[in-house]
Amino acid sequence: MIRRFTERMEAVRAEVHPTAADHWPERLVHLAAARGVRSLLYGADGPLAPRLESVQSDGKPRLVPYDTPVEAWKERLFIDTDAAVTSSLGGIAETGTLILWPTPQEPRLMSLVPPVHFAVLATSDLHPNFAAAMAEQQWAGQMPTNALLVSGPSKSADIEQTLAYGVHGPRELVILLVDDQTGATEG
Repeated sequence: MIRRFTERMEAVRAEVHPTAADHWPERLVHLAAARGVRSLLYGADGPLAPRLESVQSDGKPRLVPYDTPVEAWKERLFIDTDAAVTSSLGGIAETGTLILWPTPQEPRLMSLVPPVHFAVLATSDLHPNFAAAMAEQQWAGQMPTNALLVSGPSKSADIEQTLAYGVHGPRELVILLVDDQTGATEG
């Protein structure tokens, strides 16, 4: 499943970086710095915050907590934020799709507004197909008000079929695929 997910994501210009569970924050900071990311938005009360805040990055990128209502900092968000990092609920190997369930701690705009979206996905949260993801995660009993299925960076084509990236959202999608299974193998 890992190989299939990675191939499908890379086919649509997303990047997948396999990462050990205890090193993903450092890998994230390294990937962000390599892109020249100056500010990295993260959910201050989200599931990634404790690990992310423990990383020493020499201020590059500067970690920016999402801890203010969007109305109070729209300009900073839309103009000054280079990238954001979110957790993810799962991945679908068959289509190369990331499953995001936005929350107040990691709202939808974090994956839609900044030019670069980093997502952290555990290998144990990969599913062979959409039906399996819905069944295993029991969506019927706990459907969120907003589920996002992301298959690559934002893209759009004009009438002449010229494909452009980043027109209506992030121009880059970078997934840190965290190996959280001891002895996990490629599948």
